[in-house]
Amino acid sequence: MTTKYRGILEWVIQQIEDEQLKTGDKLPSIRLLAEQFQCSKNTVVKALLELEKQHIVYAKPKSGYYVVDYYQTSSPYENDIDFLSAGPDKSIMPFEDFQHCINQAIDHYKEQLFTYSDQQGLFSLRKELAKYLQHLQVFTKPDQLVITSGSQQALHILSVMPFPNGKKNVLIEQPTYFGMIDTLQLNRITTLGIELTMEGIDFERLEHLFRTNNIKFFYIIPRCHNPLGHHYTNEEKKKIVALAKKYDVYIVEDDYLAELDTDSKADPLFAYEPNGRVIYVKSFSKVFLPGLRIATVVLPEKMIPTFVRYKFSTDFNTSPLSQGALEIYLKNGMFQYHLESVKKLYIKKMKTLLEACSLYLPNYVQFTKPKSGFYLTIFLPSHIDVDKLICLLHEKHIYVDNASRMYLAENNQPAIRLSISQVNEYKINLGIQQLATYIIDMCEKKKYNPLSFKSYH
Repeated sequence: MTTKYRGILEWVIQQIEDEQLKTGDKLPSIRLLAEQFQCSKNTVVKALLELEKQHIVYAKPKSGYYVVDYYQTSSPYENDIDFLSAGPDKSIMPFEDFQHCINQAIDHYKEQLFTYSDQQGLFSLRKELAKYLQHLQVFTKPDQLVITSGSQQALHILSVMPFPNGKKNVLIEQPTYFGMIDTLQLNRITTLGIELTMEGIDFERLEHLFRTNNIKFFYIIPRCHNPLGHHYTNEEKKKIVALAKKYDVYIVEDDYLAELDTDSKADPLFAYEPNGRVIYVKSFSKVFLPGLRIATVVLPEKMIPTFVRYKFSTDFNTSPLSQGALEIYLKNGMFQYHLESVKKLYIKKMKTLLEACSLYLPNYVQFTKPKSGFYLTIFLPSHIDVDKLICLLHEKHIYVDNASRMYLAENNQPAIRLSISQVNEYKINLGIQQLATYIIDMCEKKKYNPLSFKSYH
């Protein structure tokens, strides 16, 4: 029976791959398949149920089985070297585990799935998140959390809503997360930048900007910085919070990759001002499932009504199904178990990337040296056409990001960002070798003098 069963599975999949069966097509009847494979109807039914479980076919009562979608056993992108994508590595995504949580959430939250739920987010999820955040040294109450549809929504709302200090301008690191730059520019918010290198920021400059520029909030990525990979020390975080307090500036702390910080003694800025100066934003997109679109914001109590009102005008409430599923995933311990494999994989990949950059890039090309996280930035000689370099790499199926969009226009400099999150580890060396070849080639064509390159730490 096993051979016949396997034969039916393989035959259906092959028919779909060869496009003999297409999306929506009906499969031969159970009787015909039993005759074709000279087996019992029970064997056919067992095979079809397995295909249904894999979401390859679906059953219509009293009609038969139909193809769900075109099925491929291998990806058309398997030859790509992807330093561009920033979502989690698909090979370790807990799809089956989370599917159980989705099913449980449907059973548990049946009524709420068809009504508008609490605008601040399911209280039961906020309770679980408050517990979870304690592991990241964020100690707060469920009442101070608001669930948003991803961190991007949270950043958008914070950018446009009024703050208690009555100020209007926003300060950002240079470079920084391009999604924040886009939000600020689209909403025509006056934005200032402060240069960030792997050695940190200039605190005299920070104090001057806080004192003289009507700063509403300072947007900061304290660890696993996007795109540099920089980490602030605890002492630097304390100084930033003290200056913000002195000049009545709020801090929006985007701690999107807190789980990947290898320093167990590192604190978030929130730990130094938990009751009113630091607004803590935590996404689950980068270490979990981006399509879940769940983030949380920890707000000062007096800001919650305004934030919730602005959120309500955007999307009423975040998906109760996503919220319920994440609550169950956190509660049963699956998330912590998942994080262990995530950390090991990304630490290993980053080590491989750093070794490859040290080995293959010419010594006149500077690059950041992150301790952990997803990102590393390579700073290029000023004459190199970054777009042309990216095009040449694209032709070789190597994908990188132009870091120029991560700067305000006046601070722009030629650089590319590499992400290790979705690149296959065994392809990292090959990708960096190819990148180095193109950089050297472009420099030789310009008869480039390496001594003219400005060093970047």
